Amino acid sequence: MKSRFKKVITPLDGLYRIERKPIVDQRGFLSRIHCESEFSQMGLDHQPSQINYTFTNGKGSVRGLHFQLPPHCESKFVSCLNGEIWDVVVDLRRDSTTFLHWHAEILSSENQTSLYVPKGCAHGFQTISECCQLLYLHSDSYVPNKEGGINPMDPKLGIKWPLPVKALSERDKKHPMIENDFRGLEV
Repeated sequence: MKSRFKKVITPLDGLYRIERKPIVDQRGFLSRIHCESEFSQMGLDHQPSQINYTFTNGKGSVRGLHFQLPPHCESKFVSCLNGEIWDVVVDLRRDSTTFLHWHAEILSSENQTSLYVPKGCAHGFQTISECCQLLYLHSDSYVPNKEGGINPMDPKLGIKWPLPVKALSERDKKHPMIENDFRGLEV
């Protein structure tokens, strides 16, 4: 059987862009979001434990940068079902060759692209279109006292958001900047 996915390596260790290959006809399309057997063949170990759906209004809005602390670190499979986002991942893994580096990809309903975010990375996004809907497949369930975040405006990271940041939640504004003694997450 022909694969419905193409795995593309990114500059961050273990972060992959997953290009979905929809089946298209005159009625529209069918796009597979997740397939355990195909992902396993590609070397991706991702079994969803929780699925979240977000709607974000307002071009330039930012959500993130979020992660879960050990032992509840999670991998995420992120897809944009409507609209367009600039999706950002920051490597927080202590022993990673890309520790504290970030990478971004455009995800949209048009380009049929998803991101596989490995455990130990922070994730966030900025809306490029007026409203966006995302689907997240998490490998671990949300644990409130194991939630972590980094301020998306942290100058140490130097994330170059493509649009002026127009909306950021109070919670995300209060996330800490990375301290000089931050040693990363042990995943």
